[in-house]
Amino acid sequence: MGFRCIECGFRFGNNKPLFVQYSPGNIRLMKCENCKAVADEYIECEIMILLIDLILHKPKAYRHLLYNLLNPQSVNLQGLFWKTAFAFLLLDAYRVLLLNRSEEGWVLSASLSILVSRYGKVVMDLLFGNFVFLSFLLLVTRYFLEASFRASRYTDILLAIFISSYFKIFLIVMTIWEFPSSVLFIIDIFVLSSNTVALKVMTESSIEKCIGACFSAHANAAHVTQTHCNIDI
Repeated sequence: MGFRCIECGFRFGNNKPLFVQYSPGNIRLMKCENCKAVADEYIECEIMILLIDLILHKPKAYRHLLYNLLNPQSVNLQGLFWKTAFAFLLLDAYRVLLLNRSEEGWVLSASLSILVSRYGKVVMDLLFGNFVFLSFLLLVTRYFLEASFRASRYTDILLAIFISSYFKIFLIVMTIWEFPSSVLFIIDIFVLSSNTVALKVMTESSIEKCIGACFSAHANAAHVTQTHCNIDI
């Protein structure tokens, strides 16, 4: 696929590097042929700088992560895809569990059959909700954003969504301290905004269209899941 300029998104040639190393610790960053700026300044930055810029939703940080850092030349993307998909589902399962506990007031004294039924409901909500979310997002991206895709391109979009949902990791903090259920809503907002930036970087569409695509996918999944819950009740 080649590397990308983090400033303008210009694609480098397959064999063109982002920097030239003369000796250990002595490198020269290459400049973009399109915008004439340094192609990727994050090469010389600490990882903490990248994390801060990701939290700040800077598109150039997402380009560095999704195109230059996670490049097929240096990373096994297929293995990474399944690992991030598992982490995405695991964190979302904990989110659904917290949401159901806050709504239903689960107790440890419940019988085994009730616990099995409730956890089965969590699994169904998890799988059904994420299937609707990811399917709807890919359809909207394909037709609303008018992006041309190959099968591998769909995998790239899904990988970007899994990685950009990293805000869900803050759910782990809720195992240590108790927070109101409104915290789940705040985390969902951050996940939505991060997904939007990642989708913009991957499709090179306008931010307005990407906001619409991500918001409609999240809203549709939430609506379908809630309808499914009401039917069960």
